Amino acid sequence: MQLIGMLGGMSWQSTLEYYRLANLRVGEVLGGVHSARILLDSVDFAEIEELQRHGEWSRAGDLLAARGRALATAGADLLILCTNTMHLVFDRIAEAVDKPVLHIVDATAAAVRRAGVFRVGLLGTAFTMEQPFYRDRLAAHGIETLIPGAEDRHTVHRVIYDELVRGIVDEQSRLAYRDIIDRLLRDGAEGIILGCTEIELLISPGESPVPVFASTQIHVAAAVDRALGLTPPGRLP
Repeated sequence: MQLIGMLGGMSWQSTLEYYRLANLRVGEVLGGVHSARILLDSVDFAEIEELQRHGEWSRAGDLLAARGRALATAGADLLILCTNTMHLVFDRIAEAVDKPVLHIVDATAAAVRRAGVFRVGLLGTAFTMEQPFYRDRLAAHGIETLIPGAEDRHTVHRVIYDELVRGIVDEQSRLAYRDIIDRLLRDGAEGIILGCTEIELLISPGESPVPVFASTQIHVAAAVDRALGLTPPGRLP
C-alpha cells in the first residue's frame, strides 16, 4: 500500500472527512483491521482564507507548493489536495513535486461520465463557481457546467464560510440548498456536483432526483484505489 500525502486544513472539517473516508475505503477493499497509510499536513485555514479574500492566489500557491514538497520529501507516494477551491493553484503544487498529484475535478469528471451525465450543476465557494478553473477542467472532459444565479451563489458561499467550515449544520441552510438545486435542475442540469468538500456535511447524494456527485468521496476513493494498485500507474484517476 502506497503512502498518501494529504494537504489539508482547508478547512479541518473537510480534512476530517478525507481521513475518515480513506480509512473506510481501505477497510472495504482489504477487510480486517486494515487502515490507510496517510501523511497529513494540515495548514492554518485562516491564513489561506485571507489570501483568498484578497485574491492573492500566487502567494497561496507558493505556500501550498512548499507544503506539497514537504509531503513528498517526507515520503508520500502520491498527493491529494483536500479542498476543491484551492485546486485553482493545482498546477503550482503539481509542478513543485516529483510525485503524482490527483486532481479532484479529473476524478469527479470520470464519475460523472460513468453515470452518463454531460450537463451538471456546480455548487461550491464563489471562487469555485465563478472562476473558470473548475468549469474549464470539466469542459475538457466533455461536461457542460451550470452555476446558480448571483443571489444563490451568495447563499451557497455564505453557508460554507459562516457555517460549514465552523462545523455548523443548519436545517434552514439545508432547505435553501435544496431549493438552489431544484432551480439548477429546472435550468437543465442532469446531475449536481458538490464542488466544496464541506457541502457534503449538509447535502447527501440521496437528497436529489438526479445523480449527485460528492467530490470528496470520489476524490478519496480514487486516491485510495491508486495507493492500493487498483488504478494503473500511468492513469489518474
